[in-house]
Amino acid sequence: MAGHANIVEIQRFQTPRYACPYLPERTASLHYRILIELGSEDYERLLRRGWRRFGCEFFRPACPACDQCRSLRLPVAAFCPSRSQRRALKRNADVEVVVQEPTLTAEHLRLFNAYHRFMHREKGWPPHRHNPSSYARSFLMGNWEFAREFQYYRQGRLVGIGLADVTAESLSSIYFFHDPAWRMQSPGVFSILQQLAHARRLGLRHHYLGYWVADSQSMAYKANYRPHEILTRYPADDEEPEWRAVSAPSAEDSVRPKYSRTRPSAMSGK
Repeated sequence: MAGHANIVEIQRFQTPRYACPYLPERTASLHYRILIELGSEDYERLLRRGWRRFGCEFFRPACPACDQCRSLRLPVAAFCPSRSQRRALKRNADVEVVVQEPTLTAEHLRLFNAYHRFMHREKGWPPHRHNPSSYARSFLMGNWEFAREFQYYRQGRLVGIGLADVTAESLSSIYFFHDPAWRMQSPGVFSILQQLAHARRLGLRHHYLGYWVADSQSMAYKANYRPHEILTRYPADDEEPEWRAVSAPSAEDSVRPKYSRTRPSAMSGK
């Protein structure tokens, strides 16, 4: 894939083993590719092979003795929300959603740092504070044509940011953070459902949720979105990926809800 005209790769490496953040007493390692140019079609090929993105860094698991981190995606047209997911939509009926290119403001930094302070205090996450340059490296670097930002407003106040990528075929959720005061209304569920609704409006085939780890409390929730598909292994660039359907919606999930209003930016809406 490195030979494709729309890819400029400047570095490729594998990290040393480190303590796994999801499974106690295990170690982890990641493959990294640093890309400075990437077209939407080639990015789709990476997504189908289990790659994720932060800034210009593309990565996927490379753990020699463990395969618990599995790429999970949703077939957009077939998805049906559960009762609890529909309740999350109702609880957030007053939330306005704006879709635009990623940006950086003082409100972004305030929200990100407040969220991570809360998660450090309540969940034991490592301390993580962004300044403008570090936030830009993580979420803005690359000026990618497919990068999007979902902004969530309550009563005119920014309460959440969901970063995602949108190709011609898929939407890939990257990161979500929110005002801790919003936490009781299931903002994470709401954000995923809004991104799914956006993908459906655009006629996209898949919504990538990242890595699912069945034995990790912080990652197992992704299997609650049904039906979904799991990547069976991480193939090389010249190998075809194999995705396996692992669940189907139940009869109680057959009702499709109304989604919150979305106000796109002046762009195409992707």
